[in-house]
Amino acid sequence: MFDVLEMGASGLMVQRVRMDTTANNVLNINTTRNEHGEKIPFRRRMVLLQAGTPDGKPGVRISQIRPDPSPFNERYEPGHPDADERGIVKYPNIDLATEMVNMLEASRAYEATITMMETSKAMFNASLRLIA
Repeated sequence: MFDVLEMGASGLMVQRVRMDTTANNVLNINTTRNEHGEKIPFRRRMVLLQAGTPDGKPGVRISQIRPDPSPFNERYEPGHPDADERGIVKYPNIDLATEMVNMLEASRAYEATITMMETSKAMFNASLRLIA
């Protein structure tokens, strides 16, 4: 009976992580150096999902959060401190439009999961009223 609520909880957790990861990508859209100060741009992160929970119940879980292997964006900016000898600066492989679509998708999935859980709760309550 409560499996639907556990499934919903797993869905809410996954969508929250997706939103956090997308927000981190957007925040680092212009980051041209890594945490050690080296001229290595931030690499976009992707959340990969997997069906089921670790204990074998229905739901969803995060399989992994991995870096996007696509090439970095390059811009000609000869005056930039991180420009190479050709005047090219490497920027993160992040597309703002894609990130905004991902954020909207995660937000809508979060809202849909809440609605599903509220509907299930209302059905449980109606069933209990019939029994009592």
